[in-house]
Amino acid sequence: MFNLKAKYVEQNTLTACLPSNFNNLLTKYQLTMIELLDVMKIPKDDPVAFTFFTGYMAMAAASVFFFMERSQVDKKWKLSLLVSGLITAIAAVHYYYMRDYYGATGENPTALRYIDWTLTVPLMCVEFYLLTKLAGAKKSLMWKLIAASVLMLVAGYIGEAFNPEGGSTSHSVMWGVISTIGYIYILYTAWFGEVAQLAEKSDSAAVKKGVRTLAWFVLVGWAIYPIGYMCMPGGWLNVGLGWDASNVDLFYNIADAINKIGFGLVVYGIAVSESKDYA
Repeated sequence: MFNLKAKYVEQNTLTACLPSNFNNLLTKYQLTMIELLDVMKIPKDDPVAFTFFTGYMAMAAASVFFFMERSQVDKKWKLSLLVSGLITAIAAVHYYYMRDYYGATGENPTALRYIDWTLTVPLMCVEFYLLTKLAGAKKSLMWKLIAASVLMLVAGYIGEAFNPEGGSTSHSVMWGVISTIGYIYILYTAWFGEVAQLAEKSDSAAVKKGVRTLAWFVLVGWAIYPIGYMCMPGGWLNVGLGWDASNVDLFYNIADAINKIGFGLVVYGIAVSESKDYA
């Protein structure tokens, strides 16, 4: 009897200590959780929503992996793995918000997408410099690659974000061609230009193989992005083949996962091969 009475007094004391608007706060919290769960719904027939969620989890997992493995490689490769981890970490944060934006509105998160690319694509170009630095690469190479990537992204953003209502083929083609100039420069540099030449001069077979693998990523992996770009209203694939604008994000999500995580895994493979004490 005493225990029951003490428990009753304790409960009343606790209730008295709660703020007067506690019930209102609890109701708002419950509504927020319901809204969050509603946003988190992934329709089984929506591949775009699926790839947004999968992309977020994959990028986050890759970041943890790259950051944890930094301690296992030689000092000269730690910065390269740090950059790899930053690329996927930045992408994971943006995919978290893009996933929710798409889930709430059903629209393409163009601004968030290009903010992500503006940070991560130049970092991917930095990887080429870091890999060939030991073979004599100068910082001018890095800045030229970054400048080319910025040109590619700015032109692509203008072509996509400022596309007239209903779509304009001339607008998308013009800015798509300008964007391609930056892409071709990076592609040429990776296959035949300064990056390729420095890799050949390197004493490391792993670096030579790794740079060539990254060049393949630029040639094949990066080529997925123009497919998505041409699916927007007024784009060649949208007008010519009737591909829906929703395919833009589908192709972009697939390309991001392949390229950003793939780039990091190639760098990780080189670092492991060149680290004598790796266990």
